[in-house]
Amino acid sequence: MIPSASFLSAFRNSSRVLLTGPTGPDGDSIGACLALQRALRLMAPDVVVHVAGSPGNRYRFLDGSGEMLPDAQVGTYDGVVVLDGDRKRLPPKVAEAFAAASWTGLIDHHRSSDLDGYTIPWLEPTTESTCVMVRKLLAEWGVPLDRSFAEQLYTGIIFDTGAFRYSNTNANTHLLAAELLALGIEHHRICERVLMDRRHAGLRLQSRVCDTSRLLANGRVLVGVFTHAVAAEVGADDGDVEGIVDALQHVEGIEVAALVIEKSAQRTKLSLRSRGGVDVSALAKRISPAGGGHAKAAGASIALPIAEAVALVERELLAAIGQATAAG
Repeated sequence: MIPSASFLSAFRNSSRVLLTGPTGPDGDSIGACLALQRALRLMAPDVVVHVAGSPGNRYRFLDGSGEMLPDAQVGTYDGVVVLDGDRKRLPPKVAEAFAAASWTGLIDHHRSSDLDGYTIPWLEPTTESTCVMVRKLLAEWGVPLDRSFAEQLYTGIIFDTGAFRYSNTNANTHLLAAELLALGIEHHRICERVLMDRRHAGLRLQSRVCDTSRLLANGRVLVGVFTHAVAAEVGADDGDVEGIVDALQHVEGIEVAALVIEKSAQRTKLSLRSRGGVDVSALAKRISPAGGGHAKAAGASIALPIAEAVALVERELLAAIGQATAAG
């Protein structure tokens, strides 16, 4: 059941609300947050609604992306809603805002998320993207869609379905896509921008990561590493990382791909992709309590320096492949 009335009442009884994804929000999180923010400006016009995060270059065409609030500038809010992630994966300043809020909400489709710690939790693990959930919410509220809404929602849908290539795509996905296309969006340009476009620095970064990637388990596992040193050398930034793990996954014979990303001296981010034999959501949770995601696409934040994190990830990947082989 969609808690549409509970959400609307909470929003309307607030002065300030924060919408946020996890650290380093992706296309589904950004699209969902921006669409919900736009709807709230219609349904609760007196409420100040901020969206946390810094959008990469791929998302700057979306209506509202230029107003997104960098995580370090987040203040205090009556309510905080986490979209496309959970409270365990929030940046530090956003986590502080979440802990201090009078009410909190969850809108998510990752089966690894739990419902504890939210005033209004809404989890649909069988739904293909959080943007699909936001579309349901807007329908419950009677918010009419326009081209801006369509671009925001379509961005999240194609991101989490790989432009309808992934196994989570279903008949309803295409029906919703048809509804959004009928509003005049240039779907081919959105696909190019969100899934394919890359800065030259990002291309050089991908080349370096791929060139130094390590094959494990007799060619069944591929591990790439992103370091600040390499990023500085090629002129890349965090936004250029997106899509690299997918390139690693689509190498012949690879069953699981991992990208280990240096975030700070003592913090590392992990992105995982699987062809299906290994549940990388469960693997991410074993690596870090804050890990999770989907069976075929997951991530984690690791409180270790990059070299130690790489060693840990490689050990866990080898163990997971060994378990999958024994089970199969």
